[in-house]
Amino acid sequence: MKTSRAAIDNFLRLRRIAVVGVSRNEKDFSRMLWAEFRKRGYDLVPVNRNAEMIDGLPAYPDLASIEPAPEGVLLMVPAAESLEAVRQAVRIGVQGIWFYRAIGQGAVSAEAVDLAQKLGCDVVAGECPFMFFPKTGAPHTWHRGWRSLTGSLPK
Repeated sequence: MKTSRAAIDNFLRLRRIAVVGVSRNEKDFSRMLWAEFRKRGYDLVPVNRNAEMIDGLPAYPDLASIEPAPEGVLLMVPAAESLEAVRQAVRIGVQGIWFYRAIGQGAVSAEAVDLAQKLGCDVVAGECPFMFFPKTGAPHTWHRGWRSLTGSLPK
């Protein structure tokens, strides 16, 4: 499940992105990433079946409920939930799916990644968007530099 830099760049060019699993808790890491995408002008759609609103926007219980449909999906759910999210994303015509992971397995499920790829989606598996946004500051810049030096940053 190696991710290419082209898939990352393709995803980051999308403008309307559903964030599946964005937390209601403002201090959760998912909300920091959410805020960074919003700061950069993305049209984000929160998907959280346990929330009515996130950051002043109506939250949706699933991808099928969103109108108009997003171009991309950022998965910030446990890996066990990723397969169903991929199925929903493909049904609504999503172009790109990002399986978020910082430590541990994150949203990455081999079965879900494989399905998304087989169905023609651009897939980013197991990366953090902070690594690929310009000017994110420390510690992201340091982490990106380290991964570049070690050859583990997608090319």
